Amino acid sequence: MSTRAPESELWDILRGGLTTRALALVADLRVADALEAGPRPVEDLAREVDADPDTLHRLLRALASDGVFVEEEPGVFRNNEASEVLHRGDGWDDFAHLFGGIWLRAVGELDAASREPAFKRLYGAEFWAWLAEHPDERAAFDRAMLQGWEGRVDRLGAVDWLEEEVVVDVGGGNGSLLVELLRRQPGLRGIVFDLPETNRDEAALGDRIEFVEGDFFERVPLGDVYVLATILHDWDDERAAAILRTIRAAARSDARLLVLDSVVPPGNEPHGAKWLDLLMLTLFGGRERDEAQWRVLLAAGGFEPVSIRDGLIEARCR
Repeated sequence: MSTRAPESELWDILRGGLTTRALALVADLRVADALEAGPRPVEDLAREVDADPDTLHRLLRALASDGVFVEEEPGVFRNNEASEVLHRGDGWDDFAHLFGGIWLRAVGELDAASREPAFKRLYGAEFWAWLAEHPDERAAFDRAMLQGWEGRVDRLGAVDWLEEEVVVDVGGGNGSLLVELLRRQPGLRGIVFDLPETNRDEAALGDRIEFVEGDFFERVPLGDVYVLATILHDWDDERAAAILRTIRAAARSDARLLVLDSVVPPGNEPHGAKWLDLLMLTLFGGRERDEAQWRVLLAAGGFEPVSIRDGLIEARCR
């Protein structure tokens, strides 16, 4: 049980937006990259990253107090484990850019009296349409979405697979998830299904994998197992059910559905999905779902659950 004053706990929550913006600024400036060789005076850093020395010092001092970067001596900073994450090139720097940029501005428009996505209200377009018109932000988003894919592959790897099954990754993006699954499961073949503008590596794994363009509200390819990896939380219940119905219309009666999404736990237990839910509301009007909500949604889409676990929901056709 915390011994801190409740006012201190509340302060740490209230100033969260400042932390998010500070992380975005240092990520965009590539400060962690500039510190790769070791500690440096903030004046040298500022010259290299083209920042105001005083402002950069204040940003790094604040972040260091939260455990990101270390101020070794007055005005001299170095990386630590947390700031090195921004240097790894696996999408966390892009997450910082998005959270402290377009997403934070949209969160400022979140209104408890409305279910309209705050992003659309601020930017005048739905998130996906806006991204299509802003290729740099689209590229940052695609890179950020690679973060965590190894954990998703691990969850899929725990599934019982049959030889020669065809796995359709619906909304599979560049195919990284399915490519790695097929590398680990040599008896499978796969289809990555996504919009035409999605970047993809069509040379991966030769004839074991196929990239098919299309809209999952209209049709999906025929397969034995359908994977929806962090897709349904982008959509409200009506449109999420429409995606499931599209899959059910294409699927044979013995097809399986694997949903890689969170299951929000009950009660006051801390869980990232409870905050991610508010981001989904802000960006798309989507949502994270608890077990009861998943059961209702699956039924509306023509499926019934086999198992519901946080991060992996298995279902079969009704």
